[in-house]
Amino acid sequence: MTTWYAAALDLTVEFEFALDDVDLRGVLLRSPAGFRLELLCRAGNTAGMRPADPADAALTRGYGHVAFDVPDVDAWHARLLAAGAAERMSPRPSPEPGVRMSYVSDPEANLIELLDRMQGRAPSYRFLHSKVPFQTPLAGRLR
Repeated sequence: MTTWYAAALDLTVEFEFALDDVDLRGVLLRSPAGFRLELLCRAGNTAGMRPADPADAALTRGYGHVAFDVPDVDAWHARLLAAGAAERMSPRPSPEPGVRMSYVSDPEANLIELLDRMQGRAPSYRFLHSKVPFQTPLAGRLR
């Protein structure tokens, strides 16, 4: 998944690590804007929740998805689909006024929510729940 996330979200590997006593491997990926995404893998892992859509994911307590604020939901949705993500919810207005949203899933079926909270296309760095802002030099060219 490291290769997929790095290519799909324009991230670079900042640090790789291992916890040998529990056979756990991890990687910390970094965006040009400075946010980090940590991916973990443990030998013998099994597939977890594989929700068909966000409503299905909400039926299970705990982690259900990761969300990114992006400058253009439609462009980033298309970019992730082109990178091999599966569509779970096409871009549309969010219940939050003035916000657009969409969902895709990565090749391992983890849900990714994309949110555009931009007012006048100015960058937003608000953090809400598990959501992290996503700004890159490439993002401006995707409008």
